[in-house]
Amino acid sequence: MSSTITTPQDWASDQEVRWCPGCGDYSILKAVQLLMPELGGTPANTVFISGIGCSSRFPYYLDTYGMHSIHGRAPAIATGLAVAREDLDVWVVGGDGDMLSIGGNHLIHALRRNVNLTILLFNNQIYGLTKGQYSPTSEVGKVTKSTPFGSLDHPFNPVSVALGAEASFVARTHDMDRGHMMEMFRRAREHRGAALVEIYQNCNVFNDGAFESITSRSARDDMLIPLVHGEPVRFGADKQKGVTIDGQGRAQIVNVADVGEEAILVHDESRPDPGLAFMLSRLASGPDEPTPIGVFRAVDRPDYGSQVTAQLEAATERGGPGDLDALLHSRPSWEVAPA
Repeated sequence: MSSTITTPQDWASDQEVRWCPGCGDYSILKAVQLLMPELGGTPANTVFISGIGCSSRFPYYLDTYGMHSIHGRAPAIATGLAVAREDLDVWVVGGDGDMLSIGGNHLIHALRRNVNLTILLFNNQIYGLTKGQYSPTSEVGKVTKSTPFGSLDHPFNPVSVALGAEASFVARTHDMDRGHMMEMFRRAREHRGAALVEIYQNCNVFNDGAFESITSRSARDDMLIPLVHGEPVRFGADKQKGVTIDGQGRAQIVNVADVGEEAILVHDESRPDPGLAFMLSRLASGPDEPTPIGVFRAVDRPDYGSQVTAQLEAATERGGPGDLDALLHSRPSWEVAPA
């Protein structure tokens, strides 16, 4: 895609942004609008596809092509577009309820196929649009309108789900750090293939403060574990804590002084096997324990659209039609034999 000079205003639509005052979605939207000019694309070559939910209003607020689709189906619709139009920059936006409940199947198959999509998953651990029911990421015991005696469901860890589907790029960020969000979104968009970024996003009406114990400014040093490729996994105000792999192959948090610097795990986001990244994703059982953020995995493998194009070209060389555009725009026809 050729580089074009734009401004954040070129990417903002004329629609009034209508989320609850104080919602974390505002911060995410601003991060995207500020980032888009730096990526060198154009609104005319960019598409945002969403499902249903508060976050899924995103396409209205960007002056790009977009589609506010149906509940959970954004990854499936985006897959069709990304395969048919490799020249477009296709983004998918949805929440934890939208993409991990009814949309879970579509999400994992887009990831395993390695469709060239940039997927932003807003995780606020609640259904916001429908007024506060528990979601697939809500913690056990969560009391909501739909679980008055507390949720019995074990929650999904979105990063673990993505790694289990062998997504080629997986990252996590949060809505209280615009710089980190922009860097994660940049990395995801520059990746060729399926890229998922989980965003811890505060719903200040129905689940306020869900991530405050790890994302507040006073807590970040001790509660957020930055993952930086090629660097030891250390955290704390003085980097006094770190992550090691114990004798049974499990990731665990230690005091660096107790084990020595040489024992601290050096992060390698490019490892072909997702096992180590998966272990890092399991360090915290919820957002009240030290939690890794950053890029968990970034590996190269052929994306789905490129492989489809290669098959079509091969079919053409063998004398077949090989014209996906003609197929997509053709009219169905049937021949019915007389009774």
